Amino acid sequence: MNKTIIIIPSRMSASRLKGKPLLEINNLPIICHVVKKAKETGIGEVIVATEDKEIMTAVEKNGGKVILTGKHNTGTDRIFEAFQKLKTKDVDYVLNLQGDEPMIDPKDIINLNNLMIKNNSEIGTLASVIKDNTILNNENVVKVITKEKLEKNSFTKAINFSRKNLSKQNSNIYHHIGIYAYKISVLEKFINLNQTKNEIENHLEQLRALDNKITIMVALAESSPIGVDTKEDFLAIKKIMEYKT
Repeated sequence: MNKTIIIIPSRMSASRLKGKPLLEINNLPIICHVVKKAKETGIGEVIVATEDKEIMTAVEKNGGKVILTGKHNTGTDRIFEAFQKLKTKDVDYVLNLQGDEPMIDPKDIINLNNLMIKNNSEIGTLASVIKDNTILNNENVVKVITKEKLEKNSFTKAINFSRKNLSKQNSNIYHHIGIYAYKISVLEKFINLNQTKNEIENHLEQLRALDNKITIMVALAESSPIGVDTKEDFLAIKKIMEYKT
């Protein structure tokens, strides 16, 4: 039976909204909301990987598991260090769940994990249908272009990822959701590759995989959660989540 663990990279020094992991919604830090969603999937062990003791303290206080890492340029480098420190031998896949998406649906995470195992894929991620065209020219929102139209339970290749203005004339363009599933052997290969010019210029590490001919498969997410990139994002999410309760 295939085994998956979920590792959530998190740091205080995010460029657009410093300290965001500890911003509170319903008296719980954002990072702890993400841990809670990850645990709800029942997929496997959930670990936060961070260089910041403040995050470690908050997560442990709320019943989460944390591994303290060194400083890293990317979240993937961080999760790999955490994975190595776990010294777990029987894991087949690592799910890298972004620590700034407290509204992600556990069912979408489960579906991605199931598709990874079923298709024996290298890297997988999620995307949702774009319902608001302002997303197309919002550089805080990452878009993905896929080879084929995304359908429920389908898994199709990613052709490109972009933050920049994309016209709706591009076929099969979707709102990318910040989660990656890696086969362990591919994760090890990926972190040993040099950052590419394309990746550095666009601030998107998934482009390193595409530039090195590593296939990224995309599954359709039923929900389209807002990521917390700016203060405005945080206030919008806080309003929605606190209204629900």
